[in-house]
Amino acid sequence: MEETKEVKPSKIVIYQVFTRLFGNTNTNNKPWGTIEENGVGKFADFTDKALQEIKDLGITHIWYTGVPHHALVNDYTEYGISNDDPEVVKGRAGSPYAVKDYYNVNPDLATNPANRLTEFKELIERTHHKNLKVIIDIVPNHVARDYEGISNPEGVESFGASDDTSVVYHKNNNFYYSPNEAFSLPDWRDGYLPLGGEVNALIDGEFDENPAKWTGNGSRASKPDQNDWYETVKVNYGVSPEGHRDFDTLPENFDSESYKKHFEFWQGKEVPSSWVKFKDIALYWLDFGVDGFRYDMAEMVPVEFWSYMNSAIKMKNPDAFLMAEVYNPDLYRDYIRLGKMDYLYDKVDMYDSLKHIMKGYGWTDHIPVVRNKYDDIESHMLYFLENHDEQRIASPEFVGNANTAKPAMTVLATIGTSPLMIYFGQELGEPGAEDAGFGDPSRTSIFDYIGVPAHQRWMNNGKFDGGQSTEEEKSLRNFYKRLLNIAISNDALTGESREIHYYNKEHTKNYNHRVFSFVRFSKEEKLIVVTNFDAEVSHQFELRIPQDIISQWGLSENTYELEDLLYQQNNKLILRNGEGFINVSLAPLESFIFKL
Repeated sequence: MEETKEVKPSKIVIYQVFTRLFGNTNTNNKPWGTIEENGVGKFADFTDKALQEIKDLGITHIWYTGVPHHALVNDYTEYGISNDDPEVVKGRAGSPYAVKDYYNVNPDLATNPANRLTEFKELIERTHHKNLKVIIDIVPNHVARDYEGISNPEGVESFGASDDTSVVYHKNNNFYYSPNEAFSLPDWRDGYLPLGGEVNALIDGEFDENPAKWTGNGSRASKPDQNDWYETVKVNYGVSPEGHRDFDTLPENFDSESYKKHFEFWQGKEVPSSWVKFKDIALYWLDFGVDGFRYDMAEMVPVEFWSYMNSAIKMKNPDAFLMAEVYNPDLYRDYIRLGKMDYLYDKVDMYDSLKHIMKGYGWTDHIPVVRNKYDDIESHMLYFLENHDEQRIASPEFVGNANTAKPAMTVLATIGTSPLMIYFGQELGEPGAEDAGFGDPSRTSIFDYIGVPAHQRWMNNGKFDGGQSTEEEKSLRNFYKRLLNIAISNDALTGESREIHYYNKEHTKNYNHRVFSFVRFSKEEKLIVVTNFDAEVSHQFELRIPQDIISQWGLSENTYELEDLLYQQNNKLILRNGEGFINVSLAPLESFIFKL
C-alpha cells in the first residue's frame, strides 16, 4: 500500500462513523432483527477504496464509534466470551457506551472474532496509510453492568475485582454499592420489553448482582428506573456519596500550566484505583496505534482525573487528539485548561442556536453572541450538526430537508479555527427513519442491527461510488465535498475572523437576520463569506465591507476580482470612499465563499 503524501490541513475535520453500521449492505431493517436477519458491518468493510472516498470528502480524522467490546445479545461463547443478559442490554446489538472489556474490541465487527484485535489493528494501519487519524471512544463514567475483563494484559486487574462490597464507598473501590441489597431490574412500561418481547432463555426477570451497584447515571436505587442507565454501573473516582474528594486538589492558578507540569504534579501522589485503571487503558490503545479518544460524558468525572490522565497521554504522545462531551458551559474552561482537553462539543450554544435558525425561529444575530461568549477558547470548541445522539437533519423531527443544513455547515466550516465534525450519512441526507427496535426514529439507532439506506445506496455493495444514490444525494455529497475541502485547504481559515453581520444589518438595505456574513483573513489570503438561511426566500443586497477591514487588508484599487470557492459564481469587490461593496444575489439556502 502506497502512503498518500500531503500538506498539513488548515482545519481538523472529523468523520464520525458508527463502525457496525458503515459496511452493512443488508436492507431488511426488521425491528429487533437479529444479526443474521439485519446484518452487521465489519472492520474489513473499510477498504482502501472506502477510506479513500472518506479522505477525498475532506476528512482528516475518523472517529470509529463503538469499537471497544460492549455488552450485546449474540452468542460468542466459543471464543471465551460470556453471554450478556438481554435485560441489561439496550437493543440487541447493545449500547457502545456499556463497555464490557476495555482491552478488546466488539466481536461483531470482526470477520473472525478470534482475530478481532488483529483485524482492528489492520484497520488502523489502512487508515494511517491514507494519512487519516484514528479516534475511538473511552467511557470513563460507567461500564457495563456485567463488566468482564477477559482480555486484560498480564498483571492488570478488572474493575471491581478487589472492591470491598460490604461498604457503600471506599476510595479505591471501583464502584459504589448498596450493601445487603440485591439488584432488581426496572419495571418495564410504555410497551417496552427486552428484545421486543422475544422469548429468550436469558430473559427471566432477574439479573444476579448482590450487592447492587449504583447505576451509571448516578441512581443509587437498587431497582433503577427504566429511564436510568440501568445497563451500566457508575465508576467511583474517589468522590464519597457526601461529595468529599479523596485526592489532591490542583494548585491555584494551575490552569495556565502545561501538561508537563500537570504530569509532574501527579507523580508520587496516591490516586484512586479507577484513575490508574483508565490511564492504563488509554496508554494501551495509544501503543496499539490509536491517535486519540472521544470521552463520553466527561463532566460526570472530576476534572482532576482528566489532569492526571490527559497529561499522561500527552507525555506519551503530545499529538494525541482528545475531545470530550461536556454540556455545561460553566465547566468548559476548567475541562480545557485544568483537564487538558483539546476539544469540547459546542452543543449547548452553537449547535442549539443553529438548530433554531434552521427551524425558522432563530436569528443569525445570535451567532456572534455565541462566538464572543467563547472567544478565549474558540479554537477548542468542536462544531457539528449531527452525531449519534442528535436527530438527523433530514428527519421530520429536525427540519425534514437535508439541504437546510447548507448555510449552517458553511458557517461552521469557515467561521473559526475549531474542528468540524460530520456524522456518516449526513453528507447524503440520511433521515434516520427506521424503526430499529430500541432506538427511536429520527436518530440512526446505536442499539440495533440495522441498515442506513442513504449510506447503503452510496456504498453500492462495497463499490463506494454512489452507484445507487439519488441525484439529490449525489448533489448534497458533492456540496459537502467542496465545502470540507475548502475548509482543510485555505490558509485564511487559520487566521483572523471578523463578523460583518451587524454592520450590514445597520447599513445595508434588504439585509436581515436570515442572512449572515463574516470575513476570514491571513497575510496570504482573504475570504468573504455570506450565507442565506432562508429555505424559500432569495436575498439581493449590496454587501458592505467596513473601512477598517479594507484598510487592514491594504486595498487601494477601485475593483478586485472575487473567486467564489463553492459554486464558481465569481463577483467583484468595488471600493468607494474606502469601503468595499459586493452585489450579492443569494438563492434560498445558498452561500458564497469569495476569495479576493
